[in-house]
Amino acid sequence: MKTYSAKASDIKREWHVIDATDQVLGRLATEVARLLMGKNKAMFTRNIDTGDYVVIINAEKIRTSGNKGTGKFYYRHSGYPGGFRTISLDEMLKNKPEFVIEHAVKGMLPHNRLGNSMIKKLKVYAGDTHPHAAQVAAKK
Repeated sequence: MKTYSAKASDIKREWHVIDATDQVLGRLATEVARLLMGKNKAMFTRNIDTGDYVVIINAEKIRTSGNKGTGKFYYRHSGYPGGFRTISLDEMLKNKPEFVIEHAVKGMLPHNRLGNSMIKKLKVYAGDTHPHAAQVAAKK
């Protein structure tokens, strides 16, 4: 018996809309990563992007467990001396709530070109409206 390997012509991409209201960040990110990779499909092939499109709405209403709001930080550096900046999770949720979910999901995807193509299928919106209603409606 031969092992099945998915081809590009076999892939059927679907659209999933997930409401992030009162969902825990890590648990939401793992489910989204599984959908983006295509691990929920029987035709999953590790070296081919078989995943679906995912639209997340209400990113600003995500919640976390414990004291991550004040204890979890995002770091960046401008490249100049003294250019190291930190921002807490609570501040990031106020300023850029989309970044929080994108950052969490991106860390769970492969760190190569395949992961780069997977993350492009993730669409995150702070509010409850999104411009992908036609694609989601076409799925049904």
